[in-house]
Amino acid sequence: MGLVVVPPLRAEDSSTNIAADVVAEFKRGHVYIQARLKGVEKPVSMMLDTGFTVNTLRPELAEEAGLKRTGATRIMGIAGQEEAPIYGEAAFTFGSLRYDPRRTAALPSDRGSRREDGILGASFFRRFVVEIDAKKVTLHEPAAFNYSGNGEIIPFKIRQQTPVLEATLALPHREPVRGQFELDMGCTGGLCLAHDFVEANHLLEAAGETSGTQRRGIGGGAGIREGHLPELLIGKSRVLKPSTSFFTSGSPAEKGMAGHIGWAALREFKVIFDYSRQCLILEPLSR
Repeated sequence: MGLVVVPPLRAEDSSTNIAADVVAEFKRGHVYIQARLKGVEKPVSMMLDTGFTVNTLRPELAEEAGLKRTGATRIMGIAGQEEAPIYGEAAFTFGSLRYDPRRTAALPSDRGSRREDGILGASFFRRFVVEIDAKKVTLHEPAAFNYSGNGEIIPFKIRQQTPVLEATLALPHREPVRGQFELDMGCTGGLCLAHDFVEANHLLEAAGETSGTQRRGIGGGAGIREGHLPELLIGKSRVLKPSTSFFTSGSPAEKGMAGHIGWAALREFKVIFDYSRQCLILEPLSR
């Protein structure tokens, strides 16, 4: 990788600390961390999602925190979109580190939901270098972060606020198939592949036995076939038999993408998202 200049921190983001371990939970295929939200008495539990372009809070929490409404937006999901009000002035703290996002949405469909309290998306990952291993999450100030481990450093590009990298599908008795994939840790599966990419590369035949189902998300549901492909290569890092969702129409990712790589394909590694240097670091976990 070439030299990447790290932009200076905004004054509102500055901190005397350069890293903080935060309380994390790994459940239902997602990663959640605890935060303090200004104006709310109890800690909030927030899901980490590189595939979400805006942070969200349950509407009740936005109201309890006294956030000021500043507009509205449309949030795209796997099968459609949902309109949501936008709020300003949210303030999160993680230990002694602070995060002041400019925008936070409140999805009406989350009102009264038993799901977690919200989602931390693209701007959270721009604010911190985010390190996730099997037991904890550590947040680093980007300007002070210096990786010295033995993991693989894999460059990515930011497209529509989402990290995109090239990965390879190794297939039996065939040439490998390469594609551009979004990194979407909000997805519980290993791979979700666009219908056009599946058809062009005859991937259902490579998967063998699959089963039909529906995947639910914002905007409704999408028909998919569930199965496994033999091997996914992210750089030189290997993921054997990743769980794979083959979309029978449409795509889980932006136009032109092969699909996205979900958390199930990454959880065997210590994973570091460094948006400031536009790289993903994968370090095998010792078991």
